[in-house]
Amino acid sequence: MTGAVYVVTDPDAPLPVVEQARAAARGGAWAVQLRDKTASDADCLALAKVLLAELRPLGVKLIVNDRLAVAVGSDADGLHVGQGDGDPAAARARLGPEKLLGVSVGTPAQSAAVPDGVDYIGVGPVRATASKPDHGQPIGFDGLARIVARAPLPAIAIGGLGPGDADALRQAGAVGLAVVSAVVRAPDPEAATRALVAEWTQR
Repeated sequence: MTGAVYVVTDPDAPLPVVEQARAAARGGAWAVQLRDKTASDADCLALAKVLLAELRPLGVKLIVNDRLAVAVGSDADGLHVGQGDGDPAAARARLGPEKLLGVSVGTPAQSAAVPDGVDYIGVGPVRATASKPDHGQPIGFDGLARIVARAPLPAIAIGGLGPGDADALRQAGAVGLAVVSAVVRAPDPEAATRALVAEWTQR
C-alpha cells in the first residue's frame, strides 16, 4: 500500500464511473475501489477490465468491493469485503498471496478479530454518509482512535470524510482516508483528489 487517498466509485454520481476513476488517478489517489451493489457480476467484470486499462498505466490499484468472482476474473489488484460479506480466509485463498485484501470494521472487537491474510482494514463510518445509507452508527474520531489502537493492520478511515480531516485522522492513527462524495460528487474530481493528497502530505 502506498499513498493516502483511496477513492470509492459511486454509480449514482454525476460522472460515469470510468471518468470518476480516471480523475481520481490523475489527482494522485493510490487506489480506486469499484463499488456497485446493484449491477450484475458480468457488468462489473466488464467495467473492472476497463478500469484496469485506465488505472494500471498510472500506477493506481483497482480494488473490487465484495465481489470475489469479479476481482479474480478481472485480475484486479485486490478485494474489499464488509462484515458478513464472505470469509476473508477463503477470499485470500482464491485471490492468491499477491493481491490486496481489505476488511471493513466498525468496532474494536471486529478490529481485533480480523483474520490472518488481510492487508488493511477500512474503519468507519467516522461520520454519517449518504453514499452508504445502510452504514453502522458513526464512530467519530475518538472511536476511530480506539479501533486503530487495537488494530494489528494499517487502518484506512472512511465515512463522510473530506477536506480538513487529515490532521485528525493522522492523530487517530489512520494511514489514509477513503472518500466517495468528497471526490466523485465534487465539481472537479481530479482537483478534489489532488487537494486531499496535498493536505495529507502537509505536516
